[in-house]
Amino acid sequence: MEHKQRVLIVHNYYKLPGGEDMVVENEKCLLEEHGHFVDLYSRSNKEIDHFSVIQKLLFPFTILFSLRTYRDVKQLIRENDIDIVHVHNTLSLISPSVYYAAFACKKPVIQTVHNFRLLCPAATFLRDEKICEECINKGLKCAVRYGCYRGSKIQSFMSAAILKLHRSLGTYKRLYYICLTDFNRRKILLLNQREKSYIKEERVFVKSNFTQIPLLKEIQKKEQYLYVGRLEKLKGVRVLLEAWRGLTEKTLLICGSGPEEEWIRSYRKKYSMERVKLLGQCPHEEILRLLKESRALILPTMCYEGQPMTIMESYAVGTPVIASDIGNAGNMIEPEVTGIRFAYGDAEALQKAVMCMEEKRDWDTCSVYEEKYTPEKNYELLQRIYTIVQMEEDGN
Repeated sequence: MEHKQRVLIVHNYYKLPGGEDMVVENEKCLLEEHGHFVDLYSRSNKEIDHFSVIQKLLFPFTILFSLRTYRDVKQLIRENDIDIVHVHNTLSLISPSVYYAAFACKKPVIQTVHNFRLLCPAATFLRDEKICEECINKGLKCAVRYGCYRGSKIQSFMSAAILKLHRSLGTYKRLYYICLTDFNRRKILLLNQREKSYIKEERVFVKSNFTQIPLLKEIQKKEQYLYVGRLEKLKGVRVLLEAWRGLTEKTLLICGSGPEEEWIRSYRKKYSMERVKLLGQCPHEEILRLLKESRALILPTMCYEGQPMTIMESYAVGTPVIASDIGNAGNMIEPEVTGIRFAYGDAEALQKAVMCMEEKRDWDTCSVYEEKYTPEKNYELLQRIYTIVQMEEDGN
């Protein structure tokens, strides 16, 4: 009988809900559905709002190492006979002390890499709304100099200090990693450049997120294109609207809100773009319906992104994707199979991509979804990673 690992999932929630929270819930349910015992150790950064004066004074130290986390996690591991500690986020309250709690109990730690925080204190590889990788090439002091984390040099220093300390201690070399994409794996391995070795390459796996789409009734495709996401410059919404000026016969639906909403309304009015329709925030069920009936999903992003769930959902309902040729959005597109890439930031290139989409009507997105992004495929990969990790630990 196959051994079902007993798993402790560890996650620090941010103050605002995010995609990582959904991944944690999805993976917990997935493991439980397949017979695993799963416990969740979590903290929320909302707790910081209620800290006492003493707690606030001690906070910079607890970010580096939390005694509470260390004690709590060791107790949970021992009480529940945990096999694997699977960490998603440690910032700010859990801290890297969770790793040392697992080490003390001689249990392996898997860290899912949701962003670029191990290389970039701001976690985004962005500065002044442009791609920036100076911290890789010139050192973490760059983030402090520019105040990359929340525009604060003090907070940037703390974020950089965590990375510097645990690189020096060899903490990251003792972990196993799950990257969501090959692109993310290539990035994290840049930690080992210039004769440095902060992580072990053979311990870095790739396993995407997954999505499960409810059964939708058959919907006829319409001559419309869809954008779903936050309305901000980094998402490429200005490039999108500039491209649509030359696509006067095409309908564009925009789902989302954000700081660029007023700019979009003004631009739309100035150029009489009646076929551009702002739908605001839409329920998830409505977004899925719009995805299924649209000619394509458009992601004109100007940044690396994490792993856009909307691409997986689009594939699942049979809709191809037009995406910028940058980072994870571009890497998730299989040209001529699931969609089209275009030069990011180039409105004319986006126009041409839409015209190419009009010429080709047969796409194989559903097969790619079934191959890569279903719960079943995800569990198969996750179980394989868990088994490899346990075998290596047992051999040490």
